[in-house]
Amino acid sequence: MKKRTKLGLTLLLFGFAFACKQAEATDNTAEVSADTTAVEKTISSDAAVEKKESNRKFVRTADLKFKVKNVAKSTYAIENIVAKNGGFVTFTDLKSNINEKSETKISQDSTLETTRFTVDNTITLRVPNTQLDTVLKSMVKEVAFLDSRLIKADDVALQLLSNKMAQKRLASHQKRLEKGIDTKGKKLNDINNAEDKVLGRATENDETVLQNLSLEDQVNYSTVTLYLYQRESVLQEIVANEKSINAYRPHIGLQIWDSLKTGWFMFEAIIAFIVQLWAFILLIVFGIVAYRKFVKK
Repeated sequence: MKKRTKLGLTLLLFGFAFACKQAEATDNTAEVSADTTAVEKTISSDAAVEKKESNRKFVRTADLKFKVKNVAKSTYAIENIVAKNGGFVTFTDLKSNINEKSETKISQDSTLETTRFTVDNTITLRVPNTQLDTVLKSMVKEVAFLDSRLIKADDVALQLLSNKMAQKRLASHQKRLEKGIDTKGKKLNDINNAEDKVLGRATENDETVLQNLSLEDQVNYSTVTLYLYQRESVLQEIVANEKSINAYRPHIGLQIWDSLKTGWFMFEAIIAFIVQLWAFILLIVFGIVAYRKFVKK
């Protein structure tokens, strides 16, 4: 009876411990999910999302600065996200900034080179206006720490309407000027002045059209500017030392042998030079003999 009681208590304790572990695992999963959801809410934005029946036109821009584990890998991941959502990258500036560099001699022929550097990247990308929030949410897994986030939405519906109305007025005025030139223009000066006015109105009309096209492009494609950085990295590399010129000097025996050969070559050169002066030496000898034989007598 006692054995059965002990066995029952053991099973009861084991079941209680297992239930506690399951509850703890569930809580941890819930915390991770809550953290991810919080980051997604922080980095993304549903503000100024256009409704289908709305006449508003928003130019949406986003500026984000955040820390990542690896700038290069995060850059490639973000570029893939943008491409999958129909966007494109217009600017990227990935670089390593050297903060400190030192050299430590560890042996006669080796040096340890230590480089401390940080990697960052500035990215400008364009994504469809309807996919902006999706792109921002997809980048959440790359964010280790969010420094700042700025999202703007400017309503340009009235500006687009104003440009279209101005375009119609300019086109109408241009037609009236052209008609006046064709029907009433007689003098050359009057025609030239009228043609200049027509050209001016056509130029204004073209500028208005281009402004509208630019605004529509900004409405259709949002501009996102990202600044990515990572913690300081350290690169250590062992490099070979450059040998001193003294390491290539020959030993003393070879130096003495080279000196003897050099001296002998100099001696040979002196003898050869003296032999080249044989005629001058012969004249001196004849002069001495003649002096002793004739002058002294």
